[in-house]
Amino acid sequence: VNDPTDRGSMQMIDRFNRKNAALGLAMAAVIAFAPVSNAALSAYSQDFEGMDQLDPNVLGNDGWLVFGNVSFSGALLYQYGPFPAPNGCLIGAAAFSCVTIGEGGAAQGTQQLVVFSDYQNTDHGIGNTIESNVFQEQTIGAGDVGKTMQFSFDAKLGDIGGNSTASAFIKTLDPNNGYALTNFIEFDTTSIPITWGTFSLNIAIDAGLNGQLLQFGFLNEASFYESSGVVYDNVCFDEAGGCGVVPVPAAVWLFGSALGLLGWIRRKAT
Repeated sequence: VNDPTDRGSMQMIDRFNRKNAALGLAMAAVIAFAPVSNAALSAYSQDFEGMDQLDPNVLGNDGWLVFGNVSFSGALLYQYGPFPAPNGCLIGAAAFSCVTIGEGGAAQGTQQLVVFSDYQNTDHGIGNTIESNVFQEQTIGAGDVGKTMQFSFDAKLGDIGGNSTASAFIKTLDPNNGYALTNFIEFDTTSIPITWGTFSLNIAIDAGLNGQLLQFGFLNEASFYESSGVVYDNVCFDEAGGCGVVPVPAAVWLFGSALGLLGWIRRKAT
């Protein structure tokens, strides 16, 4: 999974967006994905309990997507995705995400989501940095203007180490402006406790966001095959208050694609 695709411009997911880098990818393939302005955001929740851990497509079938950004010394080399998220816990097939068993407490149940680097990308071996994004994507509609949307989740530290970093995020992208990043709201999960906690991020929807894409999910950065796993559960996206939690006060708000600071992941601490 290391071939860039034309829809890369649509994402500009990481710090490269926020630094206005590499916006020249072709847009031919994204036309079929262009958002409809009268679409509306919808509530989403997932506790991963009903997912078949042995089904490689179970996350993708639930709408989870992945996207990769590859860089060296801060310079973007290429991007690839979005693709349906793999359920990749199998030895030799580890890439982006998987449904795991036995990491939860009483509130998390039996199954959880683990997000980690795309270890199928052999650029790990030559020292390039792989930023791996796992997320849900929706389109903001006119009926959403005036709402405050909330993304909440449970999380605990996994095997992340070395210079790897990780974070949770809400992003918006403007398809009428080269899919530029217009909001980046982030919570660093690189060094959260090994015990479970509940966290959330909020975004206020104004008229300028009508027709834009909204993404919520998790990302990490890793190199040299260093470990990068963080465990998540009880994912919820709804109007503020609908998920039953308050926004995490440590959330980082970044507006505009020119603003820097991406989540520090693993061995570097997202």
